[in-house]
Amino acid sequence: MGQTLDALLSQAEQEGWSHLEFAHRLLGGLANQRRERAIERRIHDANFGEVCLLEDFNWKFDRTVQRPQIEELASGDFIRRKCNLVMVGQSGVGKSFLLKALGRCACVHGFRVKYFTSAKLLTKLAASLADQTLPQKIRQVATYDLLVIDEFGLDRIERQNHPESANLLFKVLDARNQKKATALATNLDFDTWGAYLGDPPLAMAFLDRLVDRAVILKIKGKSYRASRSIPNPGSSPE
Repeated sequence: MGQTLDALLSQAEQEGWSHLEFAHRLLGGLANQRRERAIERRIHDANFGEVCLLEDFNWKFDRTVQRPQIEELASGDFIRRKCNLVMVGQSGVGKSFLLKALGRCACVHGFRVKYFTSAKLLTKLAASLADQTLPQKIRQVATYDLLVIDEFGLDRIERQNHPESANLLFKVLDARNQKKATALATNLDFDTWGAYLGDPPLAMAFLDRLVDRAVILKIKGKSYRASRSIPNPGSSPE
């Protein structure tokens, strides 16, 4: 702050600022600094892990991802309307990248965001069930403006270890239903959820709360990660 003040005083003297303009420049700069620190704190607390920016997404690789639609989501309007976002597609098509990038945009807009893989969220919920803190954990998870659940469908081990997993995740969605926005990425088509969760009636209730008024994006492109793999020099092209 001292450096900022000295620099502004020097500039004000050189350019002949009025007292009002000087106060505006000083207070405006401090407000911007506080805003940037608040954004950084929200991004840190969201726990995205890697830095994913929409401007770094390869829009030309997958034509099924409509840039205007993603940019509309980046405005945060679906969060303000307390609507959900569901991305469906095979592994490697960019679902996780887009969810993290959209979550980062939400942090910039002032929303409180939390990112989990489905496996990690289930592990935390199961642990809270064991130590009898589940109601507190559910209330905590229900407070975020945007809850991001990634890799639903890649959590078989956690589901095998915790048979109550489907019920625990349902409790989270039920607590947030029409109150907060939830974004979920999965490699499972909706008609397979009953078999995957092992409880068709629960799967129907699960989907009912998730897809009601939701934005649903089905990404059908090829794997971006696979395209970046280095072929074996000894293999012949097919």
